[in-house]
Formats: sequence, structure tokens, C-alpha cells
Amino acid sequence: MQKQLTINVDERLYDELQRIGGPEDIGHFIESLLLPQMIGVELDSAYQQMAEDKSREDEALEWAEATIGDADAAR
Repeated sequence: MQKQLTINVDERLYDELQRIGGPEDIGHFIESLLLPQMIGVELDSAYQQMAEDKSREDEALEWAEATIGDADAAR
């Protein structure tokens, strides 16, 4: 679902947005730039929560150490 957003920007920025994104497609252009950045913020938070889970980290380390020899055997 689309929502309308009204923002004020410098005239030079607006002119450049029209040139790059097209006068009818400024919203899509801005969305394509911002959405990946916002998703990354959520991922950073999720990774931080995972790192703070001590038992999960201990289990992951144990698994990694148990499989390290597998890489050498594959050569």
C-alpha cells in the first residue's frame, strides 16, 4: 500500500531528483535508496541480539571447532 509523504528539500536537490528519477518517479527512486538502508538497520539489531545470546554463541563456537577439520580433509 502506498502512502503519500510531503517533504521540503533544497531546490537543487529537487532538480537533481527530477533529473535522475524522473518527474513522475521521484518517490520510487527515493524508496529504492532508502529501503535497503532501513532493512540493514533491522538486520544489525537482530545480529546484535544473536551475539548477546551466550548459549547460542557457545553452541556455534563448538560446532565451528568440531567442523574445522572438515575443510582440511576436503583438500
